[in-house]
Amino acid sequence: MKPVAYLLAAMLGVLGLIFVAGAPGQPMRIAVGVVIWVAAGALVWLAMHRVPHSTTTVVQKIDLSGNVHLQDLTCRTCGGSLSDKSVSVRAGAVFVNCEYCGAAYQLEEDPKW
Repeated sequence: MKPVAYLLAAMLGVLGLIFVAGAPGQPMRIAVGVVIWVAAGALVWLAMHRVPHSTTTVVQKIDLSGNVHLQDLTCRTCGGSLSDKSVSVRAGAVFVNCEYCGAAYQLEEDPKW
């Protein structure tokens, strides 16, 4: 991204030079050239002082109410045993991709009542 910013700043600098050099006695063109130079300088300053990207890690913890008992998960289609690699959470829902038969479905919680 920095090379693109520097290239664009150089192009703006040349454009500003053209406006200033080609405007003897025309204050409006000189003002436009100065504004373009300021924009080129601001672009260079922003490219030099850009904050590096940071990585954010999101940890989701689930607080379950009531008694929770661990049980083995089996595929609805083939009955194969599912591992932790077969289960994923996306958009707050639990999805299963069976390693054996390739079935993919969403787990649904039974109502509590």
